[in-house]
Amino acid sequence: MTTPQATIAHGPAGPAQERRAVVRAARTVFAREGWTHTTLEAIAVEAGLEQAAVEQSFTDKEQLLLSVLLDSAATVAAALTAVAENHLGRITDLQGDLTALGRAWLTPLAAFPEHFAIVRHIGAEATRLPAGVLQMWQTAGPRQAQRELARRLGRIADEGLLDIADTDHAAGRFVQLVAGPIVQRSFHGALPLADSETDALIADGVADFVRLFSPAPVR
Repeated sequence: MTTPQATIAHGPAGPAQERRAVVRAARTVFAREGWTHTTLEAIAVEAGLEQAAVEQSFTDKEQLLLSVLLDSAATVAAALTAVAENHLGRITDLQGDLTALGRAWLTPLAAFPEHFAIVRHIGAEATRLPAGVLQMWQTAGPRQAQRELARRLGRIADEGLLDIADTDHAAGRFVQLVAGPIVQRSFHGALPLADSETDALIADGVADFVRLFSPAPVR
């Protein structure tokens, strides 16, 4: 089997419009069927193309999965970067602003349902995925979003509102405490929680985060 790096570097490129149609179709099929059960034939049918046309743009299913994942993950990471900037650009009420950030951080679950359907499949098929796919997806998506969150939390720490020695660690803790319980309980958005439950989980997570990184005891 070729490595993801090799197929990306050397796979032939088809017409841009046709390539985009294939990626859109592949995203839909991967979201529905997962890696194991997806075929290039099914992707061609979804795209309304001959299988040969799909193979002109992508040499194999591995390259196509990687292209879909990297494109989708980068889109979600960009959305989360905008969320962090919008909610942490200027702090007027630390706990309130972090709570609003927590709510907004979860909006991609509903905004990008196919992406998170693929993520659910990834969790179930991790041991069967091509080598390197998980690492490259994590780098382009979750880790990129967390790095951007870390940068903005660092700014808040510089203002003396939080006591943070390691911004990457703090960003990871925010995601774990505030978003993690909702992501887990909703199965990455497949079974959305009631608003009241979501709000309670976010409030608890933010309170825990502030207690961990407050420069002074919270009264």
